[in-house]
Amino acid sequence: MVIAPMALDSLDLARWQFGITTVYHFILVPLTIGLAPLVALMETNYNRTGNEQWKVATKFFGKILLINFALGVATGIVQEFQFGMNWSEYSRFVGNIFGAPLAFEALLAFFMESTFLGLWIFGWDRLSAKMHNACMWLVAIGTQFSALFILAANSWMQHPVGAVLNETTGRAELDGVSGFLAVLSNSLLWTTFFHTIFSSLLTAGAVIVGVSVWWMVKASDAGQHFEARELWRRLAKFGAVTMIIGGLVVAGSGHIMGQIMTREQPGKMAAAEALCDSESGAGFTAMAFGDCDSGVTKVITVPKVYSFMAKNDPNAEVMGVHQAQQMYADRYGSLVGADNTFTPNVMVTFWSFRLMIGLGMLSLLLGLVVLLAIRKDKVLTARGWRGWAIGTMWLPFIGISFGWIFTEMGRQPFIVAPNLSDPVSQVLMLTSDGVSTVVASGTVLASMVIFTLLYAALGVVWFVLERRYIREGVRTQTAETVAAKKRAKVEGTEAPVLSFQY
Repeated sequence: MVIAPMALDSLDLARWQFGITTVYHFILVPLTIGLAPLVALMETNYNRTGNEQWKVATKFFGKILLINFALGVATGIVQEFQFGMNWSEYSRFVGNIFGAPLAFEALLAFFMESTFLGLWIFGWDRLSAKMHNACMWLVAIGTQFSALFILAANSWMQHPVGAVLNETTGRAELDGVSGFLAVLSNSLLWTTFFHTIFSSLLTAGAVIVGVSVWWMVKASDAGQHFEARELWRRLAKFGAVTMIIGGLVVAGSGHIMGQIMTREQPGKMAAAEALCDSESGAGFTAMAFGDCDSGVTKVITVPKVYSFMAKNDPNAEVMGVHQAQQMYADRYGSLVGADNTFTPNVMVTFWSFRLMIGLGMLSLLLGLVVLLAIRKDKVLTARGWRGWAIGTMWLPFIGISFGWIFTEMGRQPFIVAPNLSDPVSQVLMLTSDGVSTVVASGTVLASMVIFTLLYAALGVVWFVLERRYIREGVRTQTAETVAAKKRAKVEGTEAPVLSFQY
């Protein structure tokens, strides 16, 4: 028997390409968003206390930030090209709305970040201490603005507001200035913004903790007790506190987001709980397998928890997958076809939701473990901590990636989900209707392969550079090395500095 290979059409390939490139890019974004304010705070601590260890920390983690920022820009450029190529029908339909926050992100936030980052890099010993520190704070503010405008565009796709349908052109358009203000005041936007920012702080804190614990043990082994205690223990505590604060805010904002999603996208949240039929006092399930058509097998269900998460009432009734399907078919079937499946893939949504929550809570716990381990001025010396620190610092990255997958896959089959709070609005779009009608599947496949290989190469570059400079650590000065440098300078044989410096 010959098994025919599965053929992927332009829609499937375009979705795979956008998903692959976005996950690649999104690995870098949270670290930049989270690390920029932390580096700025390190420099502020140096200016405030005069402690040289904070200056060393600022330069060390500033180096990591710069590498991450450069690779993040390189991987992000491809994203916007896809809107005009693979997703040209989507761009035609929502370009008037979607393009506005993206333009602000590029013209305001990105140029703000890049300009002041350049001043910060080349401003050491040229700008005053306060002015130099202000440059990094402006970089940090720029990253927050960048996140805000990008999330404004995405939140509009999840919950469209401030838009009207132009029946003449068949396009969604902003309802004037008030429409743009509605996009920026979207209730989902601000919850998502805080959730993303503090997720990024959690991620950056995990990197600081991982690197600092690794170097704390290594410095102790090498007999560099001052460095281990005064630099790396200090930074491990700084990162652990950041992880705890970030994790707590992420949990709180995630709870609020879940309630908004239950109201605005009940099909997504029903799939996230594998809840096939509406139920009062619905429980939270740890594991589930199957689908709502053939049956779902659930393992370990805690009663009433999902109802509380969804509506702050443990006995509240929450909508199931079947009821959500019927509701969407009744309300929007005449616009997009009543025979469509209006709920997402249950298992993809269920497990991405679990992995996002589980890895986030585990990261919060790891921050607490480190903070307790170094209490009372204790320095970690056991070598087992080194592998543990490097191995666990990746968990928030993976958790955030699953969070993005949950957000985007849970919205399917819509690329612009309908606003259930506005029964009159007809601003919605199926993902299948957003793909370009003129780009052949072979072209999409070729570009997907090329970009995947390119991103893989950039990923290797990013990993190698970060690994090199993290392993290089900081350069501790001794009387012998200072004397050697002076002799080399007098003799004119001083070796050039090959390390990345600024």
